[in-house]
Amino acid sequence: MRVGPARGRGSTSAMGLRRRAAAASSAVAPQPISMGRCGRAAPAGGPAFFAASPSAANKGVVGARSPVALQAAAGAAPGGAMEAFVKFSNVFSNLFPLWTALSAGVALTRPETFSFLDTNSFTALLATLMLSMGITLTVEDFKRVFGKPVPVALNMASCYLLMPILGLMCGKLFGLSDALTAGCVVVGSINGGQASNLCTYIAKGDVALSVLMTTSTTIGCIFLTPLICKLMLGAVVPVDAMGIAVSTIQVVLLPIIAGVMANSTVPKVCRAIEPACPVIGVVATVLLVGSAVAQCAGPIIEAGLGLQFPLIALHLLGGLAGYFLCKAFGQNEVVSRTTAIETSMKSSAFGFLLASLHFGEYMVRVPSAVSVVWMAIIGSTMAVIWRGIPIPEGK
Repeated sequence: MRVGPARGRGSTSAMGLRRRAAAASSAVAPQPISMGRCGRAAPAGGPAFFAASPSAANKGVVGARSPVALQAAAGAAPGGAMEAFVKFSNVFSNLFPLWTALSAGVALTRPETFSFLDTNSFTALLATLMLSMGITLTVEDFKRVFGKPVPVALNMASCYLLMPILGLMCGKLFGLSDALTAGCVVVGSINGGQASNLCTYIAKGDVALSVLMTTSTTIGCIFLTPLICKLMLGAVVPVDAMGIAVSTIQVVLLPIIAGVMANSTVPKVCRAIEPACPVIGVVATVLLVGSAVAQCAGPIIEAGLGLQFPLIALHLLGGLAGYFLCKAFGQNEVVSRTTAIETSMKSSAFGFLLASLHFGEYMVRVPSAVSVVWMAIIGSTMAVIWRGIPIPEGK
């Protein structure tokens, strides 16, 4: 199938869109600007967010603090107020998929609800969330994951080989039009989203490895996303390499570095605020998903039920494929969970931007809009399910 340069219904001028593309990044290179409803520029980077959860109880999980340790610390608080807050945090985080679904529902029916979130507030919020993730990590965590090239390579293969093929297969098997099938391929060919870092923490995965995976796929999308679109769709999709790099540094790397430094210099302060991190992460995710869905409410509603199932299948099968690929290569449970979430959760808002900017067919952008919803719901559901499944010692 071939889809030509951007022109036609629902899109703004190419020059206007290109100016905004410099600010757009993936969900791990957060997007200070994403495409609004019907292709108009709107604030928000799409569902790209992170935070920490105190639920992970495994020694091998980076940044994890066991509930026992947290509750012991909480017991020292006057009146047991902190203990009560930790319990609330656990319950609130377990309902993550429900909050995400409710947010998406409100955004579809009353999109104006999320109009208060502008570009600057999104950028600041994303940086704050990455900082909250950074305070749970240490320099030793990153030294360890940098010595594990196999999981990163498996994630790159899952992200840029398995997912584009799954996108094409889902489009064909569900009988979608060429334009909608192309949109599924676009979703499959973009980088991992920042929500994966939060979900990895909740799922008792390896947070430092998740950050490294998300960053590597973000850098990879500069070269691989255009190549995949060219080979599979016959379209040339230029990506603003400098814009992605700047966004990654500003909203991901610098806050992470600041958090790691804080964890090294004032660890007691970091431990004191850590119980609030999962609540911050879930609330931020819900708000950001709602904003992204509100911007794309029209295309999502127009798509109807016929496009929901292919996108559900894409994200669900992608997660399962990433998990079992790691198992096939002898990776442990922590790495397998991390890779599954990284594979399933894509930067859908970034895909919406690329489809709006570089494809003439209006409907090519619609799968990315639908993906915004299901990427977050499926990823958060996997995280909550795995949160309740202990990881065997040494696994």
